[in-house]
Formats: sequence, structure tokens, C-alpha cells
Amino acid sequence: MSRNIRLITCLFLSLTLSCGQQEEPLQVEESTPMNQMQEFGTTAGNVFLYYEDLDRAVKFYTETLGMKIVLDYGFAKMIQASPTGFLTLVDHTKGMHSNEEPKTVALALVIDESQIEGWWEYMRKQDVEFLHEYNPVEGRAHNAFVATDPEGYYLEFEVFLDHPENEKLMPILNATESVYPAPDQTHTVPEGLGFKTLIAWGYYKDMDGIRRFYEDVMGLEMIIDQGWAWIYPTSPSTYIGLVDESRGMHNFTEDKGVTISFFTDNIEGWYDHLKDKMEMRSKELSKEENGRFTAFVGYDPANYYLEFDEFNDVAENQRLLKALGKDDY
Repeated sequence: MSRNIRLITCLFLSLTLSCGQQEEPLQVEESTPMNQMQEFGTTAGNVFLYYEDLDRAVKFYTETLGMKIVLDYGFAKMIQASPTGFLTLVDHTKGMHSNEEPKTVALALVIDESQIEGWWEYMRKQDVEFLHEYNPVEGRAHNAFVATDPEGYYLEFEVFLDHPENEKLMPILNATESVYPAPDQTHTVPEGLGFKTLIAWGYYKDMDGIRRFYEDVMGLEMIIDQGWAWIYPTSPSTYIGLVDESRGMHNFTEDKGVTISFFTDNIEGWYDHLKDKMEMRSKELSKEENGRFTAFVGYDPANYYLEFDEFNDVAENQRLLKALGKDDY
């Protein structure tokens, strides 16, 4: 994205703001006894992806992958990738990023061990390109294959296995139900194939610094240490992964065509906590003019956009609120 200031239309913010920030040396305040994730809470995780051909992207995710749409704002459509994990597909001319920015993110679509062979056999017959084919190795902590979506985002179909590295994760995964295509949905996914967890992988140079930010400022607690990659839960079935860019599928880039977001029922608490602890894109909480949500955006120390959203009890949000288990809907 150009470093010039330009007008943009944000997905969840009707604001005019400057885009992109130079990466500054990491300056993170010392941790406090309070655990922010427990204090303010997050209900779900979401990743914004930006497309030139939105209709094509929506068709791929809903028909080829069988994910259902839970929110439709026209230029942006949110689909469900796990019980509390979502992807928002955005018309890049109306979002915070251009589709020309580096797609410096990978999405792990975590599946049941019993389903990995089925997903591989199905996906290899689809019109997709593969970065890595499925080649399981005995004794690994995880096996996977990596496909690309219609505009080049990496999708890692991954299974975590019983292994000392996954000791903390496996009880959670085993208790997590997969999400499957809706009965009335048009799709080509074979019966019995679904997704249970979503991981958003980011790629960093200063691993110690970014770890301090997510642990001390955000209050995340590491659940897997892979040595050069660390995984943190952000909701019951979403995670972020911090990857050493010298070892991962992407190298570090200053600009990134992705936004990571967190759904919460306490957005004021998060804003008050973060406004002086991270660089903010939003100078105040923004209440969308149609009353659908309240949101703010900041940057992590490596310039990944972080958005916090609280969705309101209005008709347009009905399907999303149902997916989030809001009993009133």
C-alpha cells in the first residue's frame, strides 16, 4: 500500500485515516498481574482478506470449501471457518488494504485426523494450486498440505497429532466440534468433511519483541512452542501463530494485505487498555452509523492491523449472532 495518505472506506469504520505505518523499535510496557484476555474477553476471531474479484472468492470459500455466510454487508461477506472462527472477504476497493499488498499471512484450517485424507483427495481434484502437497511423516507433531485460494492467500489444511509438543492443545481440539456445510447450502464438499479450528499465521523478524507484545500487552498465553513458531489461543476455536520469517512460508514485509480481528463484548475495556500501549489507527471508538457495530483498529509492532469489534443486536447481524451462540436469535 502506498505510504501516501489517501481516503479509504474501512469495513467496520466509517473514518478517514492514514494507511500503513513504519515499523518502529519494539517498545512494550512491562506486564501487569492482570490477564487482559480474561479481564476483557474475546468471543471469536476473524481474519479480513482483500480481493479484486470478490464474487469469485466467495464462491470458492462457500462452494469449494463449504463455509457458510453469516454476515453480508455487500462489499464484505463474513464466512464461518470454525465454531468461533471467521473469515471476512472484502472488495479491496472498499477496504483497508489493496489486493496488491503482500499477502503475508497463512491460514491453518485445522481438521480432524480422520478427515485429512478425504480433504486431500477432494482438494487435489479442484482447480487450485498447491504450495505443498500432502506427504505425512510418521512421528511428526502435525501433518498438512498447503493450497492457495483464488487470489493467492495460503490455506494450510492441517491436522495436529498426539505428540508432546501438542500436549496442551490436544484436549481442546478433541473437545471442539467441527463445522460443516449448511444443509441448504450449495457446495461440492464430500459428506463428513469440515473444519474445527482456525489459526492465523503472521511472520516476524523480532520474535522476542513480538512475543512480549502479545503476551504482556494483549495477555495471550502460549499453548504450543514449535521453537521458531508460537501458537496462542484467542477464542475457543481460533489462534494466532507468530512465525520466524526466516523459517516460515513467508518473509517479513512492511505492508500486509490482511487484518486480524477480535470479537468482544467489552470493546470499551479493550480500547481503554490498548490506546496508550500500542500504535492506534483509530483515535477513538467508532460507532457505525447504522448501529451495526462498534470498532477500533491498531497496529502490532510489525504493522499487522488489529481490529476489535463488538456487534450490536440488529437484524443485519442476525446470522452472525446465531453463530456466536446469542440465544436471543
